[in-house]
Amino acid sequence: MTATKTKLASAHTLSKRGEGPNPIDIHVGARLRLRRTLLGLSQEKLGEAVGITFQQLQKYERGSNRISASRLFNLSQVLGVPVSFFFDDMPAADDVPSAAAAPMTETDEFESMARRETLELVRAYYRIADPSVRKRTFDLVKALGGERDHVPAAAD
Repeated sequence: MTATKTKLASAHTLSKRGEGPNPIDIHVGARLRLRRTLLGLSQEKLGEAVGITFQQLQKYERGSNRISASRLFNLSQVLGVPVSFFFDDMPAADDVPSAAAAPMTETDEFESMARRETLELVRAYYRIADPSVRKRTFDLVKALGGERDHVPAAAD
């Protein structure tokens, strides 16, 4: 009888003590922060909902503390997402680019949408009652951001 060897996929390496947070824990924490912010929840409110302090939630979001499977499941229920949400867009071990040369990824762009500044800007934008003013504001912001493909024609 011949034993066949099964080649296992390589796993992300675990960080050793003193090396800082594991990249997976950082990614999961960033996804937690993203969802919490998109829902407009404070760390304190989410912490209360799952029975932890906001300080513990901060540690989860930074990746400095790992989230247990049961806690991750509980967080997914409270935040209304599947557990897999926390692992979405995670780069494969072979696909991790160097931080210095890496262009902004879709995940980075998505996470920037969860910043308080971005959310306040979007909320303020939608408080503009006049649709034509809102459209001109949109065009102005796009032009200021360097997007030139949709600049309105000059008015006479």
